[in-house]
Amino acid sequence: MKKILVWCVVLMIFMPITHLLAWEGMPMPKLHVEGRYLKDSTGHVVNLHGFAQTYSPWFNEQNTQWNNYDVQACLNYNQQIIDDILTAGWEMNFVRLHMDPYWSNTPGCSGRYEGEECFSETRFVKYLDEVFVPMAEYAVTKGLYVVMRPPGVCPDSIEVGGVYQEYLLKVWDIVAQHPKLKDNPNIMFELANEPIKILGPDGTYGSGTQGHFDNLKTYFQAIVDTIRASTDNILWIPGLGWQSQYSGYAINPIEGENIGYAVHVYPGWFNSGNGYEPFQRGWNEQVQPVADFAPIMVTEMDWAPEKYESSWGKDITGTAGGEGFGANFKKITDECGNVSWLLFTDPNLLTDFTGIAPAAGEEYTFLNDPEACPWPIYQWFKDYKQEYNLEGASEDYLTLTDLIVENGEALSVMTSSSTSLTVNAVFADGHTENISSLAEYTIDKPEIIQVLRGRIHALKDGEANIVISYTGPGGNKMQATVQVNASTFPLTNEVFNPDIWEDGSFDETSGTLITGQYGFGGWYYSNGVDLSNYKYLVVKLGNTNACGFSFRLYDENSYWTTPGIYDVGNEDQVVVSLDNMYKDGTTTKMDPSHIYYVGFWSTGGCPLIIDDIYLTNDENYAKPTGIYDLFPVDSEPEFVDVYTITGARIRSQVKRSQATKGLKDGIYIVGRKKVVVVGNN
Repeated sequence: MKKILVWCVVLMIFMPITHLLAWEGMPMPKLHVEGRYLKDSTGHVVNLHGFAQTYSPWFNEQNTQWNNYDVQACLNYNQQIIDDILTAGWEMNFVRLHMDPYWSNTPGCSGRYEGEECFSETRFVKYLDEVFVPMAEYAVTKGLYVVMRPPGVCPDSIEVGGVYQEYLLKVWDIVAQHPKLKDNPNIMFELANEPIKILGPDGTYGSGTQGHFDNLKTYFQAIVDTIRASTDNILWIPGLGWQSQYSGYAINPIEGENIGYAVHVYPGWFNSGNGYEPFQRGWNEQVQPVADFAPIMVTEMDWAPEKYESSWGKDITGTAGGEGFGANFKKITDECGNVSWLLFTDPNLLTDFTGIAPAAGEEYTFLNDPEACPWPIYQWFKDYKQEYNLEGASEDYLTLTDLIVENGEALSVMTSSSTSLTVNAVFADGHTENISSLAEYTIDKPEIIQVLRGRIHALKDGEANIVISYTGPGGNKMQATVQVNASTFPLTNEVFNPDIWEDGSFDETSGTLITGQYGFGGWYYSNGVDLSNYKYLVVKLGNTNACGFSFRLYDENSYWTTPGIYDVGNEDQVVVSLDNMYKDGTTTKMDPSHIYYVGFWSTGGCPLIIDDIYLTNDENYAKPTGIYDLFPVDSEPEFVDVYTITGARIRSQVKRSQATKGLKDGIYIVGRKKVVVVGNN
């Protein structure tokens, strides 16, 4: 979203492992990315907290502090803001620095202000030297790491080889070669602000398919490679949908060292604002797939009641695990463990923070209302603060003592989906680290599940065992085991979602579903589940339908498309003929090879007991006795790389059945086989 709002950023540390303090003259360890974490040079895990600045008259108190390209006035004002924020007691250790296009645009240009159309390379080089580099250097003297972002924001639609990509390539090539920025251990780069849609291989602009993400990977990989030709600074990669969509990166991630992902979070994004559980599910669907293997930095986030008109997000702090946005944001990011984050509020407001509650009878203000972001975050930052051991990591900090699978010794995974496998390494000093993306995995039935970048991918129904091995930084090796049950329709609380639409409930012991009013509960397959190998889908029910329940399937990746609808009535069994499904009220046939939602709709308030649900090829609708009744073991690897005929890799470790989806007609190398793509696939 294009913001003409006041800016603010304050970021906190998420893990109780170690936290950097900021003070003038602080020796700042060099940070690097190791697995899913930011770490310092001694091996400590680090999560940063900070604030943001942008350097233009409008964003510096709406044209009241300086103007007319007055470099010294700009520096004086913004350096004083840094001093005053730290004096006010904010425990911060990074600043997001916007190289605002005010300085790089040609004066009087009538084109798009936010980036490429009015860009002057001469002006950008001049003011990089005179404004942006001096501000970065000043922040570092105050013990603040710096994250630099390019001038402006992305246009509505971008494309590989397009004008905006060429603009970003030019900007970052200049920045990466600057002698005071290249290889600077205290300065990081966020490659773009809020991409929305990208041109996909199918010729459409969008953000919801793997093809669009494949092109986004190509888009930003070119920028990463340009920067890497000059420097090894840590890079933060944005997603699509205003930096809210990331799941496609889990299939085709950015390649290289020192890579993390920059995320934006506001009330309403990731299902937030509806309580804890929907928020957590939204995070799990879009952010967790990359958080499983790389660090996350939330570079925009705030909230407050609307009456204050001082925040982009409109919501309350609420209660962790309950209602509201702020406390649930903290809970989710704390538990994720590798998230740096900030508060996007005008920095001059942060300088006015006193920490003094209103006197009796006085009304709350934006700065002292516990339901607005500054008040709780100020205290959260102090709570996170711990002394940082500048002497280096102790032997106990590096000595591995145990491996614990947080998911338990047995877990359920929905077929044709993936879920995080959380493996914690326990060290002699008592701290833990999630090492799922770094561990080695031995799987007895790789045709059923595979583990990639810290996530379990369920390929077919069945059970498999995983042996997990990890060698700690001190050289000692540990192992753990876990059993995985893959099922297309698991009736478990961890997988069955009663809240796909409206708040419902599900009891796995009795199989009882109660939907919200006009609600829908069931299963969601983000990549689509392929049911085309089966003839029938059978639902067994255990009670009388009293709330107009219907069973529904969607072959499009949106709940608001037309499903196939099967009224339950008073029957105890529903049978769906999978090769003869039609969208409700139409003659449009549904495609069972990519089903996204399966579940139950009702008017709400009444229970439905689901005894069983299964797929079968038996003409009498009998339940199959085993996986191999339908699926032969495939000796070929299920996940493959895809190359053009000239040898350029365009997809990395994608599911074989999805390898050519959305690609243009042509010849490709899939795994080690040549494949011809013709027509719509």
